[in-house]
Amino acid sequence: MPELPEVETVRRQLEPLVLGRRIVAAGGHPSAKFATAVEAAGSTVVGLVRRGKYLLFELDSGHELVVHLGMTGRLEVVPHDGSSDDPTTPYVRAWWSFGDEMLHLHDVRRFGRVAVVPAGDYGALPTLAALGPEPLDDGFEPDHLWQALRRSRARLKTQLLSQRPVAGVGNIYADEALWLAGIDPGARTLSRARAAHLHAALVDVLRAGVEHGGTTLRDYRTPDGSTGTNQLHLKCYGRWGEPCERCGELLARRVIDGRTTTWCRTCQRR
Repeated sequence: MPELPEVETVRRQLEPLVLGRRIVAAGGHPSAKFATAVEAAGSTVVGLVRRGKYLLFELDSGHELVVHLGMTGRLEVVPHDGSSDDPTTPYVRAWWSFGDEMLHLHDVRRFGRVAVVPAGDYGALPTLAALGPEPLDDGFEPDHLWQALRRSRARLKTQLLSQRPVAGVGNIYADEALWLAGIDPGARTLSRARAAHLHAALVDVLRAGVEHGGTTLRDYRTPDGSTGTNQLHLKCYGRWGEPCERCGELLARRVIDGRTTTWCRTCQRR
């Protein structure tokens, strides 16, 4: 599933392609997750921001077009000759026409989501409404992370994936940050000092992910069709059975609350 660096890369590529464009027509797959795409028709895109793993297209109507890419979602702008608005490309679940070009949402597995809501009103999108702070914003402080994590006895990795202590972190960057900070992903408590290490590690791995255009393991592509390169820089995620780059111990794999996790038994202690 695309995480913060992947979604931010998509946002940066899309912004100059959609900003100021009027949506003259729109449509979506009849399922409830995509059908509301049509409600953006007639509006002009006046902003494009990211919140966690969500893209928010700000419309001049006072609404937002919310897009979540799910596991296999991909957005691209394609030429449109005006002959028909119905996409011929397989797996297009939602589309928005600008006249001479169209924005397509491809989603093979249909785990993505589209919604048009009044700006800032996320009552129909509870996960978006409950997101924690943005980890790359200046206001994200170590003590905020510590206070959020200490409210629960759930395992630290599970808490990170919940999106409540911090927004936008998924399986890849959680493994990377916990390894970098030397913290056992299965631990349930964390001192203030170690929370500060985790805070710094989260910021570091997410910034690196953005700089490298995201991590492409299978489906993720940027709007121009290219892949990210962060997979070439991973220190922990998916490297189980390989030597830890810090201590040489073979990285281990286990399942934590249903999510496959890679970690180092020597470096990542409780």
